[in-house]
Amino acid sequence: MFTGIITDVGRIRAVEKRGDARFVIGTAYGTDGIDIGASIACAGCCLTVVEKGRDSSGDWFAVDVSAESLTCTTLGGWAEGTRVNLERALKAGDELGGHIVSGHVDGICHIREIRPEGDSMRFVFEAPGDLGRFIAPKGSVTLNGTSLTVNEVEDRKAGGNAGSTLFGVNIIPHTQAVTTWGMAKAGDPVNLEIDMLARYVARLVQKD
Repeated sequence: MFTGIITDVGRIRAVEKRGDARFVIGTAYGTDGIDIGASIACAGCCLTVVEKGRDSSGDWFAVDVSAESLTCTTLGGWAEGTRVNLERALKAGDELGGHIVSGHVDGICHIREIRPEGDSMRFVFEAPGDLGRFIAPKGSVTLNGTSLTVNEVEDRKAGGNAGSTLFGVNIIPHTQAVTTWGMAKAGDPVNLEIDMLARYVARLVQKD
C-alpha cells in the first residue's frame, strides 16, 4: 500500500524489452535499505524490485513489467531518460499524508489543459467514461502516483456510450518542484487510479 506522496523522482537508466520489459531506474533512495522483492510505486504502478546496486552514477534498482501492464499503463512509453515519480511502500506507523493507494492502475487519462491559477497550476484531465463515474468533486484521485484532490467534474456523453469525463485538479508549486508534474504538458498520458472507497461503494450499489 502507498499514500500518493512522492518521495523521489527517478530516471530510467536502461530499458530491456522482450515479451515483457525490464527497467533500470536511478534513484536517490539508498538501495542498501531496499530488499529484493520490495514494492515501489513507479508513476503510480506497484512494481517489484528484482535487482539493485550502486555504481559511479549512483543507486539504482530494476523492475520487470508484464506485457499487459505495458499496454494498460504509460510504462510502454518509457525510454532512457524518462523521469518517474517514486514512492516506497507504506510501513505500519508511517504518516498517512495522502490517501490509501494500491498501486494498481485502472487506466490512462490525458492532460487536456494546463493553466495558471494563482500560484498553482490547474490541470484538466480527460478520463474514459467507465472510470469517470468513480471521480467526484472533493474526492481523491491518484495520477502518476500522486495523491490529488478533484476540484470539478464534467461528464461528456457520446450518444448511448459512456463518453468521457473531464476533471480538474490544482497542483501547488511545491508538488510541481518535487515530482514530474513540473515537466508535464498538454496531451501527455497519465496513469489513473481511482479512489479505493469509490470502487467499493460502486460495487455495493451495483449489487443492489
